[in-house]
Amino acid sequence: MLRRIFTMNLAAIDIGGTTIKIATWKDGKLQDKHAIDTPENLDSFYQVLTNEVNKIKKNTPIEGVAISSPGAVNKKTGIIGGSSAIPYIHNFKIVDELEKCFGLPVSIENDANSAALGELAEGSGKGCNSMAFFIIGTGIGGALIMDQKIWHGAHLFGGEFGYMIMGTHTLSELASPVAMANRYNKRTGKKLDGKTVFELADQDDPVASDVRQTLIHALAVAIYNIQHSFDPEKIVIGGGISNNPKLVSLLNKEIDRLRDDLDLVTLKPDIVLCTLKSDANLRGAVADFEQNHK
Repeated sequence: MLRRIFTMNLAAIDIGGTTIKIATWKDGKLQDKHAIDTPENLDSFYQVLTNEVNKIKKNTPIEGVAISSPGAVNKKTGIIGGSSAIPYIHNFKIVDELEKCFGLPVSIENDANSAALGELAEGSGKGCNSMAFFIIGTGIGGALIMDQKIWHGAHLFGGEFGYMIMGTHTLSELASPVAMANRYNKRTGKKLDGKTVFELADQDDPVASDVRQTLIHALAVAIYNIQHSFDPEKIVIGGGISNNPKLVSLLNKEIDRLRDDLDLVTLKPDIVLCTLKSDANLRGAVADFEQNHK
């Protein structure tokens, strides 16, 4: 369990490709939440975030700035590796630069890892010591939590479930709603999104049912394999697909089928949907700061 009581006042920032969410963490709650457009260059980025942090400082004495960001965040070097929709934040010591701008300690964690920490702190993973977190969107990402901390891995690839190879495809190619919609549209000549295809499957559309089953099967296999390699207490699913209340029952049904077909008497994963939704990254950024600035 997260035993530490969150007493710090912080600025919380969730950096996205088109918008940046900002909040004040005060009295154990996210307050004054709002969003701004993501700046087009690094100089504007520094200026805009410094202005936002200064506004928070005027109203609340804060002890630091907690940030969720895309990219492969190296906690030791303060560098965001990899690539994202915001190219100017990568491959230099951005934590040092932001601390100069704000005059405060700064922590940065990857966005999927932040969402996982948020769910651990106050969401579907609350009370867990270990957890696997899937974030399902255009592709599939995720996070692994051990002893209530992110397991980054030796190369910062911990939780990159989308790269799992299944046959001649990756998990992202088989189990993302976007890929599912593309398969449906290719076969029907239509232009529907994943949400609509998922709903058509509920109405017994044969093509929709087939392509959805491909998604469910691939995701169920991935979840089963993670359960029997990492053995987390819970597997939490986030992303737009988590808004569908039938997802968990479909996954459980497919896992049961796989176990029966293979005559396996094994552990069944505890699959749950995320609960914090759009606040998960901000809440997780706060949890990450608290873990690293005790």
